[in-house]
Amino acid sequence: MNSISQSFESLKKSNTIALIPFITAGDPDLETTAKALQLLDKSGADIIELGVPYSDPLADGPVIQAAATRALERGTKLEQVLEMLAGLTPNLKAPIILFTYYNPILNRGIDKFLQQIAGVGVKGLVVPDLPLEEAEALLKPASQYGIEIILLVAPTSPPERIKAISEKSQGFIYLVSVTGVTGMRGEIQSRVEDILTEMRQLTDKPIGVGFGISSPEQAKQVKNWGADAVIVGSAFVKRLADGTPEQGLQAIGEFCQTLRNTINAD
Repeated sequence: MNSISQSFESLKKSNTIALIPFITAGDPDLETTAKALQLLDKSGADIIELGVPYSDPLADGPVIQAAATRALERGTKLEQVLEMLAGLTPNLKAPIILFTYYNPILNRGIDKFLQQIAGVGVKGLVVPDLPLEEAEALLKPASQYGIEIILLVAPTSPPERIKAISEKSQGFIYLVSVTGVTGMRGEIQSRVEDILTEMRQLTDKPIGVGFGISSPEQAKQVKNWGADAVIVGSAFVKRLADGTPEQGLQAIGEFCQTLRNTINAD
């Protein structure tokens, strides 16, 4: 399995952009999560973001919040998620990014947490409530374990803050396309195109766009605006939760392939 940075280098050589699906670990159960990761890996995902269920998910919209609540009610714990990944990552091509809030990391201890996730093959980490001013506490030790810390840029961030975040972010920069929480939107704000243009003048690192992308057409639009990756969360989580686990798996596999084909089409 490549690192996040290596994945982007390979994609650049083949002149395509990364498709990054997001699912919530433990919804509907960890067995289905494992099957979903394998399926997404075979259906066109370049990198996969896996959300660790958390009781107070400030950045998550209603679809992902509900998924996290269901997973927690089933007793999903970080240890179980890591155990599941340990048996899975050796057979995946797409590197795994773990999406978690900062409090569980602090409670466990930064070094211990990083050591554990690296030990099961996790390659990246997104911590949505980690401000730039406190990021160094995680960035420095993470590099020792081969974990890339992906920082988020808000659509309201001024240029000097975008530059500072871009310099620190590893793997790629996560551009949040909306002000507010995650969730499916009818359209992507055109302001995103302007922000991408601004960011290109400040950094040469890959830029991924997420929050609010729910259709192949929106994914294509973001690609045409110049993004290096499209991140799709709620649309996958919702499909996986609808119907039986088998129906959910079929739905996300087909959706992933449709997104991939649409992004690749000229």
